[in-house]
Amino acid sequence: MSVKLACLTCGQGNRVPEAKLGASPRCGTCGAGLITGTPTEISCDILEKAARIDDLPLVVDFWAAWCGPCKMMAPEFAKASRELKGRARFAKLDTEAFPQAGAQYGIRGIPLLIGFRGGREIKRQAGAISSAQIVEWATGLG
Repeated sequence: MSVKLACLTCGQGNRVPEAKLGASPRCGTCGAGLITGTPTEISCDILEKAARIDDLPLVVDFWAAWCGPCKMMAPEFAKASRELKGRARFAKLDTEAFPQAGAQYGIRGIPLLIGFRGGREIKRQAGAISSAQIVEWATGLG
């Protein structure tokens, strides 16, 4: 059986055999890693594609460079990404670079985690939390 994943760099859809998820699969179009164990900076367009087609849970951190709590949570988010490599993908969306994200995703404060699975938002978490809390929260995405 294979898993559908959008490349978080170019947006191209890819099918990856489940047995290869831990082997650092790459995009067939641009060669970027599909499951890297590190958060990937994305745009709104890429997020829309990934949220729609990814079979693995997608955890997105909405943040901004001026936000103190966002800066505090960044290393925790990266740590959680490493821990859940192959079971979930982690991405970051800069709300300053993509201000339309605020209205599109109903963002009232940052940092904000939104978990997507099967083409829809599953849950969200506002405020800075630890890597252990992120892992526990993301594990609930199914």
